[in-house]
Amino acid sequence: MADQWVRLELDLNAFDADRFEAYVTRCLDEGIRLTTLAELGDTPEHRRALYELNKECSADIPERGEFFSYEEFCTRRFDAPSYDPRGVVLALDGDDWIGMAATSRHEDFLFNEMTGVRASYRGRGVSVAMKTFGMRFAGVCGVRRIRTFHHPANDSAIGMNRTMGYTDTG
Repeated sequence: MADQWVRLELDLNAFDADRFEAYVTRCLDEGIRLTTLAELGDTPEHRRALYELNKECSADIPERGEFFSYEEFCTRRFDAPSYDPRGVVLALDGDDWIGMAATSRHEDFLFNEMTGVRASYRGRGVSVAMKTFGMRFAGVCGVRRIRTFHHPANDSAIGMNRTMGYTDTG
């Protein structure tokens, strides 16, 4: 993996929610439903579906390497003290899971673990819609900052986050 990750942070006090809510509306107008794992049901079947979606979308991360086994994924994602199913946003087209934006809860910030959209749905603003929808979770948690980091060659993810107002933290 890269030695120099691009570390980004969003100050929610400076986030232009009205500008990005249009992405949420566009998804809804196209029949794409946004929900959370908590709303859908944090069940073994849904956890397996999240694993499969995460695995597929992670394949595009530069230098990602082999994805975790399902058992390791469960330990890292669901058994972590920072896990909260309200922080896992899902984009659904009918019954098909097409995107995910998973955040974890920490003392004074959220951490964006992974945002991904199936290839056939990319370029339609689904990632921005999911991340915008997911910012409601920050309000529930009472935090005002969201952090993330990316491989320096992951230009699309870095660009999307910077467009949303994330700034470099070094």
